Amino acid sequence: MTPNISVVTGTGDARPVHPWGIVSAAFRTWLSRRHGHAPPTSDTGARPLPEEELPGEERAGENTLWRMRTTVRDEPGSLAALCAALAGHRVDILSLQAHPLAEGTVDEFLLRAPADVAGSDITRAVTTAGGADTWIERADAHDLVDAPTRILGLAARTALDAAELPLALRQLLGRCTIRHLPATSASGTGRGPAAVPVEGVLEDTVMRLRAPEGGVITVERPYLPFTPTEFARARALVELDAHLGPRVPRGQDVLTLPAGNAITVRRADAGDLEAATAMHERCSARTLGMRYHGPVGDADRYLGHLLSPRFGRTLAVQTASGRVVGLGHLLWDGDETEVALLVEDAWQRRGIGAELLNRLVAMAVEAGCASVYAVTRSSNTGMVAAMRGLGLPLDYQVEEGTLVITARLDMAPVTARSSREREREFSEEAVRD
Repeated sequence: MTPNISVVTGTGDARPVHPWGIVSAAFRTWLSRRHGHAPPTSDTGARPLPEEELPGEERAGENTLWRMRTTVRDEPGSLAALCAALAGHRVDILSLQAHPLAEGTVDEFLLRAPADVAGSDITRAVTTAGGADTWIERADAHDLVDAPTRILGLAARTALDAAELPLALRQLLGRCTIRHLPATSASGTGRGPAAVPVEGVLEDTVMRLRAPEGGVITVERPYLPFTPTEFARARALVELDAHLGPRVPRGQDVLTLPAGNAITVRRADAGDLEAATAMHERCSARTLGMRYHGPVGDADRYLGHLLSPRFGRTLAVQTASGRVVGLGHLLWDGDETEVALLVEDAWQRRGIGAELLNRLVAMAVEAGCASVYAVTRSSNTGMVAAMRGLGLPLDYQVEEGTLVITARLDMAPVTARSSREREREFSEEAVRD
């Protein structure tokens, strides 16, 4: 049987699905191509390309890092033949992980090759040496960290913040789509997904794990089947999250509004549901409509979904009395990331929206997102001004009054400012929300 060979580069064009409400009739087609919430891309964004599109010759004397997987026969000399083939192309093996299967072994390599050796040259040599189902993609310096150290780091991040679980799974497994399917829909209606056994289910390129708070976590990766070793690692991270229970970092920043009011910005979670619902009651129908793009009476139904760390991170703004007056959401949405803001009417046009947006974008950069997008109405001049205030390249899509603004973070990286710098700038100028 002819082995399957896929050579991949760093491109991706997946489009996520907006999780709630119908924006407009014309936008339904655009939204229908988008998937459920998932963490942002943090790997090379690999996808197969024809051999003629592979990277060509580069400057002599330079090296290229590659990640490669291939399946070898479980018999003496198989791995030795493969290593000899790589050596024949002056390719160094920097690390090797073996994933035993019922038949054969999946070997995962980190390779360093001369820049004039293309990925197709490496896969051809590996195939000749007996490798099957070979897959290769560009790597970077982050891949030089050995697997145990990387996995321990991901576990530590997950232990500190429940919102890190989707990101940790993504970085553990490479390019994949992660969906959390709650026991009930975001609107509180409809049946949830079919239950999975405690030990989870592994089916080729899809794994299903029981979510700690109910529902199912589905992980799907194109082109590359999961190995039992990867499945065990992912299950261990989910079990760690379940054992530790709900948690978010409790740090907070106290800022001063231009009018002299002190506000606190902090992470929010499901424990803020009552305060967020009360804020909804104080908001006008226009403000809620600008935010949720649907029937105002349905707004409260989405708060449980939005405040869950499974779908992203939420920032809350509260007054000195403890009243929540603003929410900012960073939502994992397929290969992209959505930002959304809500500031109650009495606190608008004081710079709160811009402050939340800057912090959310800094989080997105820290998480490795390439872009963030906001869905709003074209009449929402405050959101447009806040996005323009980021100082980043923006793309606009407008259909029947609905506006999607995308900020490309990879074109102009944003660095998080210190709390003191943010407070000084925040006190000097109010930005229109």
